[in-house]
Amino acid sequence: MKLTLGVVDAFTSRPFAGNPAAVCLLEEPIDAQLMQQIAMEMNLSETAFVERGDQVGHFKLRWFTPTLEIDLCGHATLATSRWMLHRNWATENSTIHFHTKSGELIVRADGTKLEMNFPLIPTFEDKHPAYQEFLFGKRIVKAAQLRKNWIFQLENEQAVRSLEPDFMEIAKNSEEGFIITSKGEKYDIVSRFFGPNVGVPEDPVTGFAHCALMDYWNQEEGKMKLHAFQASRRGGEMWLEKHDDRVLIVGEAVVVYQAEMNLNL
Repeated sequence: MKLTLGVVDAFTSRPFAGNPAAVCLLEEPIDAQLMQQIAMEMNLSETAFVERGDQVGHFKLRWFTPTLEIDLCGHATLATSRWMLHRNWATENSTIHFHTKSGELIVRADGTKLEMNFPLIPTFEDKHPAYQEFLFGKRIVKAAQLRKNWIFQLENEQAVRSLEPDFMEIAKNSEEGFIITSKGEKYDIVSRFFGPNVGVPEDPVTGFAHCALMDYWNQEEGKMKLHAFQASRRGGEMWLEKHDDRVLIVGEAVVVYQAEMNLNL
């Protein structure tokens, strides 16, 4: 079996920034065990697998970290859409319908930008049992829960950028990980995401986290639109817009390279 995979940097307009994801367009189905093995071999935060659906413009999409399958991944969806355009599985100004474990996700291509229609993730203000006033030396302004993760709002952008995480402590005190955020200086908000329990100590740019951050900052300040920056070492930006229980995430992505796997199975 011969498989071609693309590696695409998402939430950036230039190579070697944003969040890289591998994408495999499948002409025929493969089983989940092989998908997991390929994701482990690629050793990126996520590898996406796409199959054609029963209707034109409809596709089945799954995401795997090096260690497990996940329910939702924004940057790998963005990367997948760009790779599909590159490989002529989709066309400019088209609408792509992905059928996933999180329901239907719709992506629209418009020039260099891609618009993803994702579910808004509800957040609930709460106090973390282990971190109530300080998180690794930074003062906590407010905290909130979402499914399998926590959000911590810190005092300012510098606190977010300079925080030094203890990944073993994060793993012990969360199901998946921690999102830290604050108001930004140049951007409306900044954030970082640490997910040691899903095999991603620090994710460069995290789409699903912003589905929760849109809800969090809407509750905090009533904003319906946000220009967001994830302040990892690679960094990445996106534009968010709340529509009822959905959030539009707009970003760019750039193809960096492709690889071929020859599997003698």
